[in-house]
Amino acid sequence: MRDTGGPGSDKEDGGPVRTVRGGRRRFLLGGLAAGAALVVGWGVAPPRQRLRATGPAAVHDAGTVALNGWVAISPDGTIDVVVPRSEMGQGVHTALPMLLAEELDAPLAAVRIVQAPIDKIFANLTVLRDTLPFHPDDAGNFQLGARWVAGKVARELGIMFTGGSTSVKDAWPTMRTAGAVARAMLLRAAAEQWKTTPETLSTRDGMVLHPDGRRAPYGLLAQRAAALGGDIDADDVRLKTPVDFRLIGKPVPRRDAPSKVNGRAAFGIDVRPEGLLYAALRMAPVLGARVAGFDAGKVAALPGVALVVDVSSALAPLSGAGAGVAVVAKGWWQARQAALALPVQWTASPHAALSSESVFAGFAKALDEESGHAYFEAGSQEAPELAGTRTVQAEYRAPFLAHATMEPQNCTAQVLNGKVTLWSPTQVPSIAVDVAAKVAGVGREDVTIEVTMLGGGFGRRLETDMVAQAVAVAMQTRGRPVQLLWTREDDTGHDVYRPAALARYTAHVGADGRVLAWDSRLASGAIGHQYFPRNLGLPGVGPDKTTAEGEYDLQYAIANRRSRHVTVDSVVPIGYWRSVGHSHNAFFKESFADELAHAAGQDPVAWRRALLKDHPRHLAVLDAALARAGTPADGRAHGVAVHQSFGTVVAQVAEVSVEDKEIRVHKVVCAVDCGLVVNPTIVAQQVESGVVFGLSAALAGEITFRDGQPQQTNFGDYPVLRMAQAPEVETIIVPSAEPPEGMGEPAVPPVAPAVANAVFKLTGQRLRSLPLRLS
Repeated sequence: MRDTGGPGSDKEDGGPVRTVRGGRRRFLLGGLAAGAALVVGWGVAPPRQRLRATGPAAVHDAGTVALNGWVAISPDGTIDVVVPRSEMGQGVHTALPMLLAEELDAPLAAVRIVQAPIDKIFANLTVLRDTLPFHPDDAGNFQLGARWVAGKVARELGIMFTGGSTSVKDAWPTMRTAGAVARAMLLRAAAEQWKTTPETLSTRDGMVLHPDGRRAPYGLLAQRAAALGGDIDADDVRLKTPVDFRLIGKPVPRRDAPSKVNGRAAFGIDVRPEGLLYAALRMAPVLGARVAGFDAGKVAALPGVALVVDVSSALAPLSGAGAGVAVVAKGWWQARQAALALPVQWTASPHAALSSESVFAGFAKALDEESGHAYFEAGSQEAPELAGTRTVQAEYRAPFLAHATMEPQNCTAQVLNGKVTLWSPTQVPSIAVDVAAKVAGVGREDVTIEVTMLGGGFGRRLETDMVAQAVAVAMQTRGRPVQLLWTREDDTGHDVYRPAALARYTAHVGADGRVLAWDSRLASGAIGHQYFPRNLGLPGVGPDKTTAEGEYDLQYAIANRRSRHVTVDSVVPIGYWRSVGHSHNAFFKESFADELAHAAGQDPVAWRRALLKDHPRHLAVLDAALARAGTPADGRAHGVAVHQSFGTVVAQVAEVSVEDKEIRVHKVVCAVDCGLVVNPTIVAQQVESGVVFGLSAALAGEITFRDGQPQQTNFGDYPVLRMAQAPEVETIIVPSAEPPEGMGEPAVPPVAPAVANAVFKLTGQRLRSLPLRLS
């Protein structure tokens, strides 16, 4: 695989692995957060290699031979494949091994998953590249150079991160290269054994094949291959083309499905190390309140109670958890009952008057008084041709949202003899290790972590507040492990919420119905301004792409267009939520698109087609979805939305009915262009999951605040879609030869606007606030 050392390169710069000091890290990441492509020092050198780990290879047993940092082979032919991303239902334990096994020419049945150790070669480079605020249509040396530098920064930071719909996208070049290099090593070993050249040999199903019929299993060649050395240059290895694929593109069954069906799958709450204690929490009921005092003696005599610990100091500002006290007991229910009985006094909060109304009033004031940062601007909002045109205006709202993962937040920790052991369902193991080391006062090399399966992530497990709490408690349990488990009420009331947002749109429509100008202004908090400080110790500075994504990067051909955002500092903890800014900006943008079509007297689909004429991917998914959706049944209407996020273009047609003001979604047809598909079954599963997740938010999701407290507590007042409410979901995959793009999140954003647009057809009511409610 030839590589010039540009974006995505796996070339090595020839130097030792270096530690990036905190000040340097802050400077680089802060600059990138502001959209700057910084070239400093090593910035002109090629990125580091991603095949050889700095520490021991991750293998299941001593007899297994590592051929590089990603793959090892046992004498019996079992193949260990390192998976550096967390399995949270998105199928990485299936899709990522498929990439390596494809290039290795190994049967997937012979593969077993190995958790990645904390090492920079397993860093997610793509997620930082994708934070750069470029329009999808942008191309050129500047954009390429900025992405290249961002990849280098990510490689130096070494953050192991599962999110941003980047798992397959980031692994696509590296894991395939790791498999291809390992295959080349095995071919060389067999060639030496048979006194021939590697070019005369071939591979199939875990064996090297000689033209004369001889066969050598990988398991018998691995030791020789390793002994000959791993000096094969990745640049000289040819990766397969799609026509040669045997695994990639096939509907391979999920590897994690059997264990989830038979109950053997181990999630964070299933961890049971010897001597385990349990911890339950009392956390501040009002945002910003602190622990003024508590009377541990009142619960000391209760059954099973071992101790009471104030964990507040372990947490960074604006953590979801906030201040709190943990009660430790022999059983979790004992701990929970004691925590409820514990007398805790809280300080007065500076945010005791906070309400949802005051939050949105602050957004409105900011939009009235500030121009905001322009993420995109073309033409002019004062162009002469706009004089005398019709002006269309609309204002939209989106509320705070909780993540509501099915597995509540938890972490199990042990602090013994200066060492920390974590068992954690986390999306960010490297950050969890750093946080644990800081809380315990040890080096990161003294922390080990076992990443369990995640009972849902959705961005909530990109946070480490539960890790900090668990380690703070474990420091007081004299070496015994402790499992800290939040209740559903804890989880709902102490989340890092999807930001609330307010949007104002203005458009100018000509006499012929053409949209001549589009101006959007958004107001919300900025996630990066909170996430970087509380999880990485880095400053959150500059514009945050997630605030405007899905709006500034729209692809409707409008000559005069501007997209601006005003950041309003949030006292409410906010965090990454599945599809992030796209989750509400798609609703704003696609709802306004329908309003403009109506104002122009045009069919909404024809209106979109006209403005997407230069974007064949968008037209292809739109046409595919419409063709499959057909004609709605009597009494129902179709609503349409088209949206691009995480590199994937999605069109959805929602079939909706309304009865007694109740909105019912019967079917959603979803067409996607996500680049080359690794596993179509997983793509369909992610679409179905995204539609259900998005509908839960569209129809019912809302976190409101009064007197500084979230008013929702559990699924009774923060409902998710029930099985009886779930629509039929049909997925259409539009073929593509482009590299894979994201698929974990893109089906979420178009759901709300598609439903809202159908409701307008049925009722004439334009619903501009989420969740969707008819008056």
